[in-house]
Amino acid sequence: MIFTRRQFGATMLGTAFAGLATRAYANLPFTGKNEVTGYGDLLPDPARLLDLPEGFSYKVISRRGNLMSDGMVVPDSADGMGCIDIGDGKVALVRNHELDHRQLRDGPFRSEVSSDFKAYDRLSDKSKMPIPGGTTTLVYDMKEGKVVEEYLSLVGTVRNCSGGITPWGSWLSCEESALEIGEGVDKNHGYIFEVPANHKGLVDPVPLKAMGCFVHEAVCIDPRTGIAYMTEDRGDSLFYRFIPKVNGKLSEGGTLQALALKGISDTRNWENEQIGLGSSHVAEWITLDNPERSAGELRERGAKLGATLFARGEGIFWDDKEQQLFFTSTSGGAKKFGQIFRYKPSMKEGGKGKQGKLELFLESQDAAIYNLGDNICVMPTGHLMVSEDQYTDITNNHLRGVTPDGQTYIFGRTRIQTEFAGACFSPDGTTMFVNLYSPSTTFAITGPWDRAV
Repeated sequence: MIFTRRQFGATMLGTAFAGLATRAYANLPFTGKNEVTGYGDLLPDPARLLDLPEGFSYKVISRRGNLMSDGMVVPDSADGMGCIDIGDGKVALVRNHELDHRQLRDGPFRSEVSSDFKAYDRLSDKSKMPIPGGTTTLVYDMKEGKVVEEYLSLVGTVRNCSGGITPWGSWLSCEESALEIGEGVDKNHGYIFEVPANHKGLVDPVPLKAMGCFVHEAVCIDPRTGIAYMTEDRGDSLFYRFIPKVNGKLSEGGTLQALALKGISDTRNWENEQIGLGSSHVAEWITLDNPERSAGELRERGAKLGATLFARGEGIFWDDKEQQLFFTSTSGGAKKFGQIFRYKPSMKEGGKGKQGKLELFLESQDAAIYNLGDNICVMPTGHLMVSEDQYTDITNNHLRGVTPDGQTYIFGRTRIQTEFAGACFSPDGTTMFVNLYSPSTTFAITGPWDRAV
C-alpha cells in the first residue's frame, strides 16, 4: 500500500482475505485460463459488507471505536495481521494499524497519556502525544468463538502496513514509511518492530535497525534457517533478505542483502520483457552496509550496486509444506495488473554455494482475471489467496484464489469502497480472520474450506 491511495481511506472500509484449496503447489506458472469454480458463485450479503460463497459465514469480532480491555479504543486503519497459537485453545491476533503522525484522532487514545507511556516516538508539537500507528492484540477463544481480551501492544510507530509471523511466536510489524526527524516527529522511521503474541500490554518498542531502514511492506521467515525475506512498496523496489547472527534472535543483528538476478536488472516488464513467465533464475545477493540510514537511500544504493528492481513488492508468505515463499508485485507486468513471484531457497541459503531460485509464477494480462494483488496467503490446504488492492472512483476489489497450476477464481468481494488486508488462518485451519481497513473491522469466517473445485 502507498500513501497516495491511503488518502481515500479516512472514511472507508478495507479488508484482506484468503481462501483455501486441496493440492500442494506444482512447479507450474500462470496459464491465463480460468476453468475452476473455486468455492462457487458469491451470494449477496444482506449487510452489504462481504459477499461470500454458499456455506460460508462471518462474525464481526472487533470494530473501530470499541472500548478495549486496557481502556483504549480500537484504532482505525486495520491492516496486516497474524494469527498465533498461544495455548489453552486460544490464538492471538496481532493486528497492524496503518496510521501516521497526522492521524491522532484515528488512534487509540481517548485523552492525553503520561510521559512514561511506552511509545517509540511522539509528535514534535506541544502535545507530545504518541504517534498513533502500531498494533493491537486480540486474544480469541477458538472453543467459545469470541474475543476474551483486546489491547494496545505497540504504539509510536508510523504506517504499520503489513508484516509477518515468526516461527517462535511473534509478529513482525513493518513501518511503510520514510518519515524522518524534523518532519513532525522526533525519530527516523522505516523499521520493523517485534511483538510477542503472548505479551500482555505494550511491548518495549525496539526498532530492528539491522533489518534495514526502508519503506517496509511485509516479511516472512524460513524456519529452517531463520533468514527473513522482505518486500518494499515502491515502484522501483528491491527484494531483501536478512541473515541473522543468531536464528530466532533478530535483535542481535545480522547481514542485510538485496536480490540480484544475473542478466535481469528489472522484473517489472513495463517497457520490455526481461523475465519470462515460468522462467526460473538462480539468485545472487548483494550485501548492503549501513542499513540503518534514511529510508530512500538504501533502495537507491542497492540498485546502483546491481540489485534487481520490482514493481511494488507487497504481500509475502512462507509455504511450510513446499518450503518456499510467494510474494506479490502489485503493479508489475506489461499491463501493470500485477505479478506473483515464487522463491525456492536452496539448502545452502545464506552460506557459501548456490543460492535459491526465483520464478515469475504469474503475470496478469487481464484485470478480470487478476488485478493489483496485494496481501497474499498460503492456505492450509494449498492454494494461494490474494487480495486485490485497486483504488478507483468505483472500487470492485475481490479475493482471488490461485490454484497450483496458476488458474484464478473469485472467493469474495467487498460491497464498499475499500480494500482487503490482514487475512490469516487459525492453526487448525477452521477459521479465517480478516480485517476491513476503515472503519477498522475484524471478522472470523468459517465454512467448508475443503470444498474448492
